[in-house]
Amino acid sequence: MTKAKTIRKFLSSMRFAIFLLILLAAYCALASLVTQGQTYAWYAAHYSERTAALILTLHLDDAFHSLLFILINALLILSLLSCNLVRFPSLYRRAIRDAVPAPNAACDAEAIGIQDPDAVFHAFRMPRPRRVTAEDGRELLYAVKNRAGIWGAWICHLGMLLLILGFSLGQITHEEYALYGVPGQTRLVGETGLAATIDDFRVELRDDDTVEQYTADITVTDGTRKESASVSVNNPARLFGLTFYQNSTGWAADVDITKDGEPLQREILCAGEYLGVADKPELVVYFNAFYPDYELVPGEGPRTRSGQLNNPGYLYSVYYMGQVLGMNVLMSGEELTIDEYTVTFSNPQSYTLIQAKRDSFAWLALLGGLIATLGLFLAFYIRPVTLWAVREESGWTVRGRSRKGGVLFREEFSRVIGDAGQVNYPDTGQTENQGPEQVENQDTENQSAEQTENQNAGQVEHQDAEQGGKPDTEQPDNPDAEQGGNANAER
Repeated sequence: MTKAKTIRKFLSSMRFAIFLLILLAAYCALASLVTQGQTYAWYAAHYSERTAALILTLHLDDAFHSLLFILINALLILSLLSCNLVRFPSLYRRAIRDAVPAPNAACDAEAIGIQDPDAVFHAFRMPRPRRVTAEDGRELLYAVKNRAGIWGAWICHLGMLLLILGFSLGQITHEEYALYGVPGQTRLVGETGLAATIDDFRVELRDDDTVEQYTADITVTDGTRKESASVSVNNPARLFGLTFYQNSTGWAADVDITKDGEPLQREILCAGEYLGVADKPELVVYFNAFYPDYELVPGEGPRTRSGQLNNPGYLYSVYYMGQVLGMNVLMSGEELTIDEYTVTFSNPQSYTLIQAKRDSFAWLALLGGLIATLGLFLAFYIRPVTLWAVREESGWTVRGRSRKGGVLFREEFSRVIGDAGQVNYPDTGQTENQGPEQVENQDTENQSAEQTENQNAGQVEHQDAEQGGKPDTEQPDNPDAEQGGNANAER
């Protein structure tokens, strides 16, 4: 075997493909545990310095654009492609050729003494049989159905190839942006040149104050034209080639800062955001969390009794030059005084978090999934069947074989033939409609014959070993027996 054939065989092997699939699944699982797109300092603060260095070394901070991810997918695609290319020529020849089966070719079942073979072909829903003359001069009818079934595994491989290719290209080239805010705010959609305005946002609650649905009305513009839509959970909208998903919600509030009693600045902060004082940026107010119905539980800390705005509480932190000055909860109407500055929180409202995505190869992954499903259907439900009939002196002998589902084919064969002839199963040595005792006796005879054959084979091997592997030069006593053996070998 040449080196090129060895490499091709290795690339198209099932072991190599399974290894790559496991490796890809493990890599994706590991990447899903790591927050993407953060800095070394962030990873070191949340994990450890050693883990942060490992994450950046393996490019797990941008896992789906890393060289390792691309390499695994490229090898997997190459493996599937090699497998399909290697198998295609033989499958194509099997699919288009119309080879005439030999009269005594191997079969799964046969029926002897059939008087009307055309009725058998019709009962099997076979195409109209072709009538030819066999090599031995006998008349022969044959037909083939469900040829498409032989393509099942190949088409399934093709679907997997397209599915993985679509997934890989989609992960490598996809765009994803997050925008959040309250009604009336406008946010830029990354670097796309688009701007999204949140026109309205509604939160529907159940009786137990849990969220049932979020719905945001948005308008997206590129500067010259506008497109509007409503976005809710599991109901995305497609605008300007981007798909907008309603992701989650949270609380926001108005933050007012005055200096010596004079208004200085006012902004809307979402929980988790911070605000630097306009004329003193080193002084920062951080909005930690919001409690709609605040209560302080001894030994547990602050919590909310319900989702209703019965007793609003604002958890805040104040930083100066990176150092924490204080942390507390402001109730509605209370003020926070920091030297000449006064800070107040008011107007609590829900904000919406929307994700905008563009995946240019989602259609390819979908197409691959559909093709793989078709391949599985062909592989499991479409059984190629070959049926042929040979004219004998006492009638016709009908034989058939199926490349898949031999047991099911035998059952159908027995049902179709019925009482029209004697059904035999050459592979098992059984005849249809045998009594239980006959079957048991025949099985015992078959086992005894098999043991005798094995013993004879062992003796022949022992004799060959004693003779030093020399060929047997003796001629058989019965030339007819030799011819019969050759004929059986050809069958």
